[in-house]
Amino acid sequence: MDGTKPRFGLHDSISFHTSQTARLIERRVEEGLRNFGLTRAGWCILLAVGEDQLKNPSEIASFVGIDRTATSRALRQLEDEGLIARSIGRQDRRTTEVALTDEGRQRLTDAMPICSENIAHFNDKLSASERAELNRLLGKLRSGEEDSALG
Repeated sequence: MDGTKPRFGLHDSISFHTSQTARLIERRVEEGLRNFGLTRAGWCILLAVGEDQLKNPSEIASFVGIDRTATSRALRQLEDEGLIARSIGRQDRRTTEVALTDEGRQRLTDAMPICSENIAHFNDKLSASERAELNRLLGKLRSGEEDSALG
């Protein structure tokens, strides 16, 4: 060896490219959501409750890919803004159930075109087979990793 330290090669790493791409996509959608008074996490929670009918905060956290603390904070903010309502569980009174309010349903509907356009913007850069391959490869990278690493 010549005594030089090996280069890490940051710009050659998968982690650099995936995190840069994720931040770019997130920033773009967050700029649009700001017009509706929403954050990306808030939007995802409204989707979880409104489209996927999730009611339990733990299920919502898992669906969105954020930890319980961040979910609780976002739920509190959405509740303060009148977009969701939390109530004691009907089946198990020790649990909390989350539901959209009429305003939350309207905000979800109003913001949908912004988020759909954002997805289309990036999807249009790839062919259908490239998107499928990218999703497959990203799934492979996540495989075997703990979900808690996402939050």
